[in-house]
Amino acid sequence: MLKPFVFALCLAANFAASAQQFQQEYGNARKPFVETVATPNHADSHYALGQQATLRLTAREGGVPLQGTMVRYRVGPEMFLPERVDSVAFVCGEALIPLGTLTEPGFLACHYEFRAADGKTYKDLVKVAFAPEQIRTFTPMPSDFLQFWQKALKDARKVPLEPQYTDVPDATNDQFVTKRVRLHVGPEKWMQGFLTYPKPTEGPTANARKYPVVLCPPGAGSQKIYPSDYYPRQDCIYLKIDIHDNDQLLPDEAYSQERKKSDGYMSRGMDSPGSYYYKDVYVGCARALDFLCSLPGWDGRNAIVTGGSQGGALTIVTAALNEKATLCAPFYPALCDLTGFLHHRAGGWPKFFSGFYKDGQVSIDRQQAVSTLQYFDVVNFARILKVPTFMSWGYTDDTCSPTSVWAAWNEIAAPKERDITPSSGHWRFPSSQEKCLEWMKHHINQTTDNP
Repeated sequence: MLKPFVFALCLAANFAASAQQFQQEYGNARKPFVETVATPNHADSHYALGQQATLRLTAREGGVPLQGTMVRYRVGPEMFLPERVDSVAFVCGEALIPLGTLTEPGFLACHYEFRAADGKTYKDLVKVAFAPEQIRTFTPMPSDFLQFWQKALKDARKVPLEPQYTDVPDATNDQFVTKRVRLHVGPEKWMQGFLTYPKPTEGPTANARKYPVVLCPPGAGSQKIYPSDYYPRQDCIYLKIDIHDNDQLLPDEAYSQERKKSDGYMSRGMDSPGSYYYKDVYVGCARALDFLCSLPGWDGRNAIVTGGSQGGALTIVTAALNEKATLCAPFYPALCDLTGFLHHRAGGWPKFFSGFYKDGQVSIDRQQAVSTLQYFDVVNFARILKVPTFMSWGYTDDTCSPTSVWAAWNEIAAPKERDITPSSGHWRFPSSQEKCLEWMKHHINQTTDNP
């Protein structure tokens, strides 16, 4: 009775052994077949007003320079590219695209594409700056701006934080402890996130050592957030938050349903500053920093805020509102120069008044929307920022336009350091993160040496 089974087992074993003999007959490519480099004629991508800019494309297929392949391109002010398409041919692997110039501070953008011999279309976006240090915001500061936010934060601080902790075993080990924490950050506002800290000697938060605290607000939308040990490995207590109070421990399918309650939050309640959704978010982030600074493990000196995109905007806002903040490190911040599109210039995310981005749709009276947004435009928080600031951004970003980021940067009077990588978009190179970390350590060490 066992013979058929044994025969089948042997047959399967022989087949498996045979299958292991098949091997790939060609090597894995170690470079892309088509290599492309786009280089402006000014190495830093910066030009004076009236200077002519050009873009040199270099392309090779398998190491052979392209010859005769046509490049289609459109050039115009950032986020206002024309419909008209021009073209130029590669000659000995090079194509020269005339970008032109600007007579007012801002950015020119070039979108190019070409079809190579492998049948694929290669395309990219390149932007160059004209007198970016002269870019000024179109957003004025309301006369009661400071009073409005001081009252909002004072009211929120009357509400006990009531932290609610939940263990997160998958992100807890012999070095670090992670807990999901839910905080009552305002009269009608809760936030939650993941708190990760060096493992204490005893108790949930007690530790003989003291640490800097780092708050990380989230990017836009309502996607799940996840714990990180990046800053805890640098001997910091770290809190990564979600601004919508979505339950981060739900299974993915259930979370997808819960997050729908946050849809359209960017323009919710825009009728007045007091009802706008971001009011409780801005104050809530400041309260989240209050929470970190209430922990027994805080060193009592260093309170850092850092994040990217919407998180970059909330970084500036939190550091400006909360007097406990000591360092501000935003990456490509959103919500800057929000009325830029009304002046035919690229504004910041969520691109209000642009007419081409659904998250930026405004359904109320335009003048009322403009009046409300003045209280939430990050450029006005940049104006009152007092702590050292490290900011990093790129020029190919079509989400948070470099024009809008420069508008905020130029308003900062506090000590500041910038890291610009022209070829990066709505993301950062590892080197930018490393520079930011070194900058943080330098200031932390200064504070530690001079209590």
